[in-house]
Amino acid sequence: MRFTLLAFLIAVSMGELWQTPAQTASRATKQIDSIRADLKYLASDRLEGRGVGTRGEELAIEFIARRFEKVGLKPAGDRGTFFQSVPLVKVTTGPKARLAAIKGEESVAFKLGDEFAGTALTQQPEDFEAEAIFCGHGITAPEFDWDDYKGMNVKDKIVVVFTNEPPSDDPKFFGGKALTYYGRWTYKYEEATRRGARAVFIIHTNETAGYPYSVVRRLDGVQLRRVGNAPALAFAGWLSQGAGDKLLSFAGLTVEKALKMSDQRGFKAVPLGVRLRVHIPTTVKKIQTKNVIGIAEGSDPDLKAEAVMFTAHWDHLGVGKSAVGTDNIYNGALDNASGCAILLELAKCWTEQQPRPRRSAVFLAPTAEENGLLGAIHYAQHPAIPLGKTAINLNFDTVPPLGVPESVIVSGAERTTAWPLVQEMAKKNKLETEPDKMAHLGFYFRSDHFALARAGVPAFSIYPGEKVKGKPAGFARKAAEEYIARFYHTPQDEYRDDWDFSGYPVLIQFALDIARASANAKALPTWLPGDEFRAVRDKSFGN
Repeated sequence: MRFTLLAFLIAVSMGELWQTPAQTASRATKQIDSIRADLKYLASDRLEGRGVGTRGEELAIEFIARRFEKVGLKPAGDRGTFFQSVPLVKVTTGPKARLAAIKGEESVAFKLGDEFAGTALTQQPEDFEAEAIFCGHGITAPEFDWDDYKGMNVKDKIVVVFTNEPPSDDPKFFGGKALTYYGRWTYKYEEATRRGARAVFIIHTNETAGYPYSVVRRLDGVQLRRVGNAPALAFAGWLSQGAGDKLLSFAGLTVEKALKMSDQRGFKAVPLGVRLRVHIPTTVKKIQTKNVIGIAEGSDPDLKAEAVMFTAHWDHLGVGKSAVGTDNIYNGALDNASGCAILLELAKCWTEQQPRPRRSAVFLAPTAEENGLLGAIHYAQHPAIPLGKTAINLNFDTVPPLGVPESVIVSGAERTTAWPLVQEMAKKNKLETEPDKMAHLGFYFRSDHFALARAGVPAFSIYPGEKVKGKPAGFARKAAEEYIARFYHTPQDEYRDDWDFSGYPVLIQFALDIARASANAKALPTWLPGDEFRAVRDKSFGN
């Protein structure tokens, strides 16, 4: 191949050095070895599941900070450190919590853990009794002419709902097959709070939630510290499917029948004819946890005040009782030691670039993602570089090591003006962009990029698609389904020596190409006109 001056200039302008295939392969091998070592350490028993506010946290964040420093990032946390303090509280429901349905002289009790779980968002012990009302999916969406609360006052009542949303094949009605934020469990609690409900119980099914009941049966949770007298639920809880059948039977319903009702236009809320008596002993512990933040400064004297951004959360679930097996350490190898290992390699690659990109790059490892994106939310409120000057956020979370991808999923990118660039860089890296065939599970709303998107930043995760080199059709989809069913949020999410990391360098190069082009572009990207995040972006520009 003739190496022309033009080719050299193009390579340099893209921050790349001309390499032979052997050199490229050697670099990929080094990346894989480094990623494997980092992932293995972060997912080791020594880090005790990287629980927030634990010894495992200290080991994890110190490791990440040392690596940031080693590759030349500058600290961007508090007081000249790599650490940004995030004040939280750990709220734990006591083992003597009780829930019973009362109708006249009849009383039906529910077993803590097996049949109901959750925590008090008031962050204090709670004892109360209130009428239970079934409110379908608990959605008020005027743009879709849908209101599950229509005609029903739920102030000081207990709301019972399903997660997810009405099924649709129409992209203009609840996003078609893809889940919108209306379907997320967090929205259910938020909407009920706005309406003055005392408590909420979400009836769990594997189909509507997208994961087993074991994922939600925990009795402790980390929360942002409550602000003043802001409204909050006395209990934000879940019911198992069996418990849902028991409760709904008071109104002559079953879970199956109630779900079908909920999916129909014109649904009307149903008083269940019972009162729920709730006793929630609660302990509250203030904790200080930390985001880890480093910056690679840009080369342009003016544009270095703006930045591209990479994220991957460091936390997992720590140590606790497990419904699966005997091991009690939630190692979180894929979720999200995988993303952290990629983030560290991205930092190394970025700082090695010559020439340096014009804009800066922020590398953020947020805390408490597993508790509702809390670290990313805190960062969005206290950013190292203003969000109006943050070009784009590329996030990595739970990246399966299945081999070399031939396609990639970047859900949300198509909603931004960066979409043509993303497609161009996918083509450059011999990747097809494909829609997320599991979008009905709402993965877009379940990782840190969503906290940045809600604050206006064009943000999305990079995830390998279903096409894997040398693998049969359906291979990646089957692996994803098996992971959710057997390993997701269980102690079984552990490092394995037989994992194939050969696809990670491909994803890293794809991300670097997108970020580098964004860092050198004339203008910052934004959300497309009419997108729900566009107004926030417009307001934040220049700030």
